[in-house]
Amino acid sequence: MHKRILIVEDEASIRDMVAFALRKAELHAIPAADVVEAQAAIAQAVPSLILLDWMLPGMSGLEFARRLRKQEPTAQVPIIMLTARGDEKDRVSGLEAGVDDYVVKPFSTRELIARVKAVLRRSHGEDEAGVITVGKLKLDSLAHRVHAGENEVAIGPTEYRLLHFFMAHAERVYSRPQLLDHIWGGSVYVEERTVDVHIRRLRQALEPHGLADMVQTVRSAGYRFSAST
Repeated sequence: MHKRILIVEDEASIRDMVAFALRKAELHAIPAADVVEAQAAIAQAVPSLILLDWMLPGMSGLEFARRLRKQEPTAQVPIIMLTARGDEKDRVSGLEAGVDDYVVKPFSTRELIARVKAVLRRSHGEDEAGVITVGKLKLDSLAHRVHAGENEVAIGPTEYRLLHFFMAHAERVYSRPQLLDHIWGGSVYVEERTVDVHIRRLRQALEPHGLADMVQTVRSAGYRFSAST
């Protein structure tokens, strides 16, 4: 599944240039001209990363970043700020608002894509090769394969997305509505019990390898993925 990158930029020429570069890099670009369009896009499906212009009509990117950090489900979504403001004071303001990286205009799309991929790897717990390891389980996001030790895990596409999210956010508890937002997106109507069905299938995929207990039910809260069973 291509990672979804939300581009919040009011200048159409820059927005189109960045979107084109992202698509060439096999990333799914979602353009938004302002905060209103960005919020509508987030309501449809939570992005994997947000490219956020500092100077936006109506609300500054800095203010929007602070808002995103205070609310679920965007509190943990990485943000890269795009801006012509390169002073140290401005960089510090961005970082204090919860921004993960900072790219000063004018920038090359090659540098921007490198920054995007680096931040995605860090935020998803992936190493340089796109691999996440939790306990005995290893997920290779480039090869789209999962291994338990030396053995490959047979896993369906939805269970793979669910496992990828869990492994990237290990030890955190997620409710069913939160999992629906992150895995299926807000624009798709899926009943909460569907989450339970795919959790059961994920456990069944891990069971032959003795790892089903890594997917833990947290009473009255949701589910947690943990190497500590």
